[in-house]
Amino acid sequence: MKERDPRRDSGGGAARSRSGGKAKTTGTGRGRAPTGSGTSRGKAAGASRAKSTGTARAAAAGSRRTPSKRQPPAKAAATTSRSDGRNVNRGSRSTASRPKATRSTRPATKPARTPSQVRRPQGRAAKPKRPARLFRLADPRKRLRVLLVGACVLLSLFAGRLVQLQGLDASTYVLHASQIGRTSVVLAADRGDIVDRNGSPLARAVESYHVFVDQTEVRNPAAYALQLENILDIDASKLQEAMTGDRQFKYLAKGVTGSVWREVQKLKLRGVGAENAEVRAYPAGSVAGSVVGFIGADGEPLAGLELAQNELLAGEDGQMVYRQTSGGQRIPGSGVRQEPVTGDGLRLTLDRDVQWHAEDVLANAVDDANADSGVAVVLKLEPDAHEIVALASTPSVDPNKPNETEAANRGSKAVEEAYEPGSVFKPLTMAAVLEEGAADASTVFSVPDNLRRSGHTIRDHYSHPEQEMTLAGVMAKSSNVGTMLAAELIDKETYRNYLAAFGLGEPTGIGLPAETGGRLPAEMSDLTRDNVSFGQGVSVNAVQMASAYATIANGGVRIDPTLIAATIDADGAETPTDPAEPVRVVSEETAAEVTAMMEAVMGEGGTGNRSTLEGYRVAGKTGTAQRVDPSCGCYRQYNSSFMGFAPADDPEYVVVVSLMNPRNGNSGSGLAGPAFADILQFALESEGVPPSAEPAPELPLFAGDAAGE
Repeated sequence: MKERDPRRDSGGGAARSRSGGKAKTTGTGRGRAPTGSGTSRGKAAGASRAKSTGTARAAAAGSRRTPSKRQPPAKAAATTSRSDGRNVNRGSRSTASRPKATRSTRPATKPARTPSQVRRPQGRAAKPKRPARLFRLADPRKRLRVLLVGACVLLSLFAGRLVQLQGLDASTYVLHASQIGRTSVVLAADRGDIVDRNGSPLARAVESYHVFVDQTEVRNPAAYALQLENILDIDASKLQEAMTGDRQFKYLAKGVTGSVWREVQKLKLRGVGAENAEVRAYPAGSVAGSVVGFIGADGEPLAGLELAQNELLAGEDGQMVYRQTSGGQRIPGSGVRQEPVTGDGLRLTLDRDVQWHAEDVLANAVDDANADSGVAVVLKLEPDAHEIVALASTPSVDPNKPNETEAANRGSKAVEEAYEPGSVFKPLTMAAVLEEGAADASTVFSVPDNLRRSGHTIRDHYSHPEQEMTLAGVMAKSSNVGTMLAAELIDKETYRNYLAAFGLGEPTGIGLPAETGGRLPAEMSDLTRDNVSFGQGVSVNAVQMASAYATIANGGVRIDPTLIAATIDADGAETPTDPAEPVRVVSEETAAEVTAMMEAVMGEGGTGNRSTLEGYRVAGKTGTAQRVDPSCGCYRQYNSSFMGFAPADDPEYVVVVSLMNPRNGNSGSGLAGPAFADILQFALESEGVPPSAEPAPELPLFAGDAAGE
């Protein structure tokens, strides 16, 4: 049976009318009921109420589900027509339960269905869902609310950004704003000078300027060019071309002297200026060039003291900060100037005259011996310092023209090159033997010209039958076998400790770059000790050997050598270098005995007798060491050396000379000896050291000899 839409029923469950009345159903069951008992009537009444309630709820639900055409509001009526044809008074109230009234959005447009046409729901009807409300902006209040919310959000964003700019990031933006239109110019600090012990300049700053032009400021380039032609020594046509254009900066001349720039200033030419361009000059040329070092074209130090002591010499640059217009013009009164700090100068212990002489003599010795290179060191013995007065290397470098010298020869080989010293090492071995009391100068040794040790044969430099030599004779004759026999009298570790105490195996720390510490074996086998005793299997630099000899000359007390005597501030005030801590290595008696043995080397029968000085007692030692040939990694080259000090009775100077890989012989006495004597005599005479008053002691060289026989 076709169901009828309850919303079209104008009776039970009808929606609220436009007049505001509520449709109510009655539960009295006043209609005709079938005949029967009261129970039947009660059931009929209950069924009628259920029917009425279900019909009303179904009608209400249907009114929400099925849209209908809106109809004009019904006129007020006292009665409502029911489907059974009877009218019910709308104003009457039933005492029975009534269905919940519902609002109808649209009035029914069709006649109500009869009860027989309506499907009665089983049980309680489900509560219909309220349709979602549509958000419409047609309402002015809603539009205003949306605008207010949007405005609040926008203002919050503005407020947050304002807090960030003025609070959190304020300093950053203030700094950025302050940099706009600001220009800074570096004010180069003056570099400290380097002078010798007497104040003679070895390196200094020379006043120099780069002249430039702002082309936009020049009104008459031709006139400017004519005025500057003779002063700058540049053709007028080239100057005119350089001053014509719209560039705000262009160099006219570089490296002009201070006097030239002052002549340009007198012309008061608009747009012409200069910048300070200090030039480093080396008045002594190649003298001490490998010690002083040099500055590169970019102003950076590249070698020597210029490099090693750059932090002291360079000072601190200043700057000029000022504002400029968009056109690049400086705004008057806007500049802030931070003055540069001049670097400290250095006063060295070098004597420029002794240095020059040592370099000259050394260069001649290298040429005569056809050697690869050579080094020479001169130490002056002061009561509390051992000062380096000459530190020569050949080949040498002129700091004014460093590119003319190979890079490998621009440094000081006296500290950069380690080499095996050979027999000049023997005085250190003798000092250890004497200090330990294992022997003295007159102790006799049976010395063959070769001896087998640890599978190796140790040989003397000359052939001879087995001889009974004193320890002094071993030194004077420079016997490798005799020295080895003496070294075997003391413990290996004890021997090594003495060598370390002399300063071997560690850099001297005189202040030059790339100094080598040489090589002192950490542990000594028997064979190692035997080789080291006569200067093989150990490597040194020339300054280390000079310091070790100075220790003997100083009565057994080592004082590390000094190259930098003092620093000099911008006002000329000097701060002396802290003195080195003295270290006793051997006793004064041991040092004196070794000195006497070294004098025997210079006497008749000794290997150094051709390098004596008239009037002065000299303690010295010759040395020839095997040198590794880099091409094969084998020993087939030599180093030739001569070392010593004078006067032996009151030492003033220590001199070391070594020639690397000489090809015209290999004798230390014959090749290095003459250079040693020449340099030592010049130093003594330059200082005015008086000749020795007493002759040298004579020590027996062989058993049974009278002293000196």
